Amino acid sequence: MRHKVRGRKLGRNAAHRRAMFRNMASSLLRTLRVDPADPASPKHRGRIVTTVAKAKELRRFVEKLVTMARKARRIEQQAAQFGTDAVRGSDAWRQWRESEQWQRWNQAIAPAIALRRRAFALLRDKEALDILFTEVAERFADRDGGYTRVVRLAEYRLGDAGQKAIIEFVGEHDRRPRERTRRPAQLPVAEETTSGEMAGGDGEPDNDQATATVEQAAESSRGEPSGTETAEGSGEEGEQSAGGGAA
Repeated sequence: MRHKVRGRKLGRNAAHRRAMFRNMASSLLRTLRVDPADPASPKHRGRIVTTVAKAKELRRFVEKLVTMARKARRIEQQAAQFGTDAVRGSDAWRQWRESEQWQRWNQAIAPAIALRRRAFALLRDKEALDILFTEVAERFADRDGGYTRVVRLAEYRLGDAGQKAIIEFVGEHDRRPRERTRRPAQLPVAEETTSGEMAGGDGEPDNDQATATVEQAAESSRGEPSGTETAEGSGEEGEQSAGGGAA
């Protein structure tokens, strides 16, 4: 049982895994320098495609290298106060080289050189090492961890059906959420009577006719007879009462 044994074997022995991660890390770093004139250059900067298991293991390997580069950058900045701008081999440079200031610079820069040598022992690639300690260290100077991301792809490798994934540096192909635009609130449209129904011959609304129409609609909704029906009813009652009086 592999209790408390972290990491994936990936079907390889230790030496093979180290060589594989070294090559994959160098390839990932080299993609940051893309030459448009070179037809063999990668299409996307800071990205390689591999399987999910390899990408997760490579992420730990690469982020340790980036951490070493960030530390070395801070040490070099602190040691710059004891340095010189003179050209190497010039009289001014020789004078600085023999002074006490060079001793201070040498002691201050020693940890950075040690970190660079440790990184080179893992990468064994001078170009990838230069990219790591110049471009990558400067980009992630203010970021504490999380320098890479693993994105699963909806594809499977032919042969063993291994799920593919992308491992890339953050800041190159960031997915930004879309800004949602809210529609302006629509006011309710009031029902208006057409000008033909409320207007006379000259197109202006007839106030008396409109008022009578509204009153008739209100009386009909209450079930009360309209003014015309009331007048007819009163006329019939008057005729009956008159006939009775005559009789």
